[in-house]
Amino acid sequence: MLDTTPQRGTIFIEDLEIGTHRHLTKVVSDEDIQMFAEVSTDRNPVHLDDEYAAGTMFKGRIAHGMLTAGLISAVIGEQLPGHGTIYLSQNLKFMGPVRPGDEVRTDVIVTDINREKRKVTMETKCVVDGKPVLMGEAVVLAPSRG
Repeated sequence: MLDTTPQRGTIFIEDLEIGTHRHLTKVVSDEDIQMFAEVSTDRNPVHLDDEYAAGTMFKGRIAHGMLTAGLISAVIGEQLPGHGTIYLSQNLKFMGPVRPGDEVRTDVIVTDINREKRKVTMETKCVVDGKPVLMGEAVVLAPSRG
């Protein structure tokens, strides 16, 4: 289930300010994990096999880290800056597992703007139950009216 309440569309570089923030929440379902495994071809049993995953350090199945990171892309591509944004870079630090049924809140906040080059730097974070599971920084080219 995806929270579609936040505004979607485009915030042009001319309208961005440091501190501009957008988020989404999504419950990561078993179906999401299955579909990600199919699309990515990453069928690591820690994601798909309960018995195997029970014997790992996670003591159960977890979602693919890049599935969680994809939620950052959703905020950037749909909300901040939104449609027309081009990803330049993203660094990620995985801090904890996301399990089937977890509700992930993904936050993106503008930390730096270079209007001349249309470059925007943003802090990116995913949280489950108030605990960070993924943190990083994205740099994008923001759309412009001009």
